Amino acid sequence: MTTPAEAEVVDLCAELIRFDTSNPTRDERACAEWVQAQLAEVGIDSELIESVRGRANVIARIAGTDPSRGALLVHGHLDVVPADPREWRVHPFAGEIRDGYLWGRGAIDMKDTVAVVLATVRHFARTGLRPSRDLVLAFLADEEAGGRFGAHWLVEHRPELFDGVTEAIGEGGGFSFALDDTRRLYPIENAQRGMAWMELTATGRAGHGSSPNDENAVTDLAESLTRIGRHTPPVRLIEPVRALLAETARLYGTEFDDTDQSSIEASLDKLGPVKDFIQVVLRNSANPTMLNGGYQTNVIPGRATARVDGRFLPGHERELLDTIDALLLPSVTRAWVNHDVALETPFEGPLVDAMCAAVRAEDPDGHPVPYCNPGGTDAKAFTKLGIRAYGFKGLRLPHDLDYGRLFHGVDERVPLEGLRFGVRVMTRLWRSC
Repeated sequence: MTTPAEAEVVDLCAELIRFDTSNPTRDERACAEWVQAQLAEVGIDSELIESVRGRANVIARIAGTDPSRGALLVHGHLDVVPADPREWRVHPFAGEIRDGYLWGRGAIDMKDTVAVVLATVRHFARTGLRPSRDLVLAFLADEEAGGRFGAHWLVEHRPELFDGVTEAIGEGGGFSFALDDTRRLYPIENAQRGMAWMELTATGRAGHGSSPNDENAVTDLAESLTRIGRHTPPVRLIEPVRALLAETARLYGTEFDDTDQSSIEASLDKLGPVKDFIQVVLRNSANPTMLNGGYQTNVIPGRATARVDGRFLPGHERELLDTIDALLLPSVTRAWVNHDVALETPFEGPLVDAMCAAVRAEDPDGHPVPYCNPGGTDAKAFTKLGIRAYGFKGLRLPHDLDYGRLFHGVDERVPLEGLRFGVRVMTRLWRSC
């Protein structure tokens, strides 16, 4: 039997998508007001908080059956990355349903999860259901640009909103990944790589473009960027990745051998599609992404700059920075653009057990496993308050959908049944965690 929450979650998600909350060109105010209205409609009080004009967050607290337990923070962001309608098969802000999917920017990152949370909490409010512990719901601004006007601002300026919170769930995990025609992994995020966005600056001797110049800033910068872009860091197996690979090997009827680099590669070859899925969290990474220098074809500039997106595994930040420094020519220096921590949370305890049980109850062929998110989320902010953070959305996907390519990509979409599945999983979780 379809519950009211399952019946309305698609409509809620479609309405969320129709708010253009592109970051940095738009803000979240109108969308946040709509979220607040959906809560108020079922009698849930909330607070709308702007960090600056238009950058809006909504916070609500729901009483659980056992107030003596630590509260659970359930967070999601309202902003999305921009989208060019000319590149899409449907308009990215139309919230259109086609072929069993809801299409639009934010469909999986992460207005789907916001809709699931809204549908579930509205169902609880209408029926008198209560979660097993207090819930703090946070609908946040600015995650796509690092959370300066959202999670980080709230942690710094309004930490009392999270009093009593001991654990959190947000984006970054809990989606299905097909092992074969019948079985699925459900990676539950309990780690994140850290962020090391850098600006590189090369300084040299300015001069005429026709003259020899062995202190050319553009040349030195280009050579440094090439070194960085061509470098392959060594594999570093952190525990969540090791555990995921070991469980996958068990399901495939083999063993994962991590004795050395060659045995790791040989073991990965036995793990089917998981090998490609997991590559991004086997090592640190650094990719040149932006380049700027010069102002006239016949002038050698005295300065050139570039941006590098660096990511480091928990416990391996120093290794990344030492590697970058060793690859730079002497004329090139680096400075921070955005620097944030790596996370690793133990994959244990009642909340983890409840997330795993909720998935298995709704998908008996699903296998929850620990997971390291290759990027970052608002969880980085909340760990500053001592909150144990996990990524969990509860989303079952068709086996032929390339979920990873849809993030920040063209034709982003979410399966309708995946949204309903998320409501069932979230309902079980809130009642048992």
